[in-house]
Amino acid sequence: MKKNFSTIALVGNYADSRVLETIRALALHLLECGLTVYTSTEQFLNDLPDGVEQVTDTRLAECADLIIAVGGDGSMLHAARIAVEASKPLLGINRGRLGFLADVSPSDDFSPLDKVIAGQYESEKRMLLKAEVQTADGILNCGIALNDVVVKRQDTGRLLEFKSYVDERYVNTHGGDGFIVATPTGSTAYALSCGGPIVAPGLDALVLAPICPHTLSDRPIVIPATGITVIQLGDDDEDNAIVSCDGEVTGRVGSGDRLRVAVSDMRVELIHPIGYDYFGILRSKLHWGRGNRTTNR
Repeated sequence: MKKNFSTIALVGNYADSRVLETIRALALHLLECGLTVYTSTEQFLNDLPDGVEQVTDTRLAECADLIIAVGGDGSMLHAARIAVEASKPLLGINRGRLGFLADVSPSDDFSPLDKVIAGQYESEKRMLLKAEVQTADGILNCGIALNDVVVKRQDTGRLLEFKSYVDERYVNTHGGDGFIVATPTGSTAYALSCGGPIVAPGLDALVLAPICPHTLSDRPIVIPATGITVIQLGDDDEDNAIVSCDGEVTGRVGSGDRLRVAVSDMRVELIHPIGYDYFGILRSKLHWGRGNRTTNR
């Protein structure tokens, strides 16, 4: 049996009424089980059950031994940044649309969650990306990403022209809307909409995917996770490009700058109920095997 949990942090977008309803019900259940429950003061949350303690996001990870994110993958990505800094495990309850990361379904039956808290669960470590911009004045840290690091032109309606390198070896000169470096976790996110492959989360690989490339032969490729990807704008490019980590703008790249993306030394631990099936989630979320065709299940 693995470690059981006694202090739980609940994270989610409280502005969503479905998320708020689930958090309240879940907090009440956890308190009735004799557990300590925390939520964040970063968002206003009223009508909490008596006994719930509110702290800052920084304190949230320090106080809890398990973080539960309620919502979609956006909430999971936000919670992952909180969890990884304090090396705390993360569990997701899906209240979003797709929810590749938040794989526990919301329900009045909390027995699957009770089993997780009691130490009956599966866990895995997911890789993170570290992005930094190398300028003439030094190196600027752009942050970490569980899904992807994206570089896109700041102004819409114009091509972004840039060069890509892997381990200092020139790969291609691109023209398009931008470029994605995605982890296996992020292979089912933005990179998938750009024609990238789905990569099983246990593989040590990265997906490099151009966004709306002007040249049709400019296709996504898969490289080893040890590879270091560099994106460099043309010297005559007068416009800046924005850099985002998991959808949040974290920096900018200008002419002569280099965006460097590599696997981070940190990893985030995801918790799943016993019987977690990655391919089952793919079938469910992507609607595979539906219709009149027979399946094995």
